[in-house]
Amino acid sequence: MSNSHSRRTFLAGSAAATLVPALPTKVFAQEPVTIEMLTKHPTDSRLRNIFLPRVISVEAGQTVLFKATDRSHNSASIDGMIPEAAEEWDGRINEDIEVIFDVPGIYGYKCTPHAATGMVALVVVEGEGKLDNLEAAQSVRQRGRAKKVFEEIWEEASEMGLLEPSSA
Repeated sequence: MSNSHSRRTFLAGSAAATLVPALPTKVFAQEPVTIEMLTKHPTDSRLRNIFLPRVISVEAGQTVLFKATDRSHNSASIDGMIPEAAEEWDGRINEDIEVIFDVPGIYGYKCTPHAATGMVALVVVEGEGKLDNLEAAQSVRQRGRAKKVFEEIWEEASEMGLLEPSSA
């Protein structure tokens, strides 16, 4: 029986190994991008309750890992700050969450308990139509320190060339 089991295992493994090269390479090509949820910046102790980095650009289909590096944080999409066809997310406090960004566009997100203290950030997903929700995202009313932080984020994203049409 053990020989039969080993033979089956071998055949199943061989079949799987044969299929792997036939899968799309994009599945294996990109590691998740990691954004840390931090209570304080690692090199600037004046910066508290932050996402690091706070502005990123990814390709459509890319996975982003929001890493609960420090306790008491989460990642959640901000109402009105994601493309219409995109799915909202709302991670749990103290837990990592992976989000796949399939729809090109602008995605604003927050740490739910610390949004008003400015723990907000931005993901720009490249592709045709990435700026379709820019005006709507920029017009979302922010509370507390988040308003000032988003002003800085929009400037940073602009300086990075992320608020220009995709060149695809």
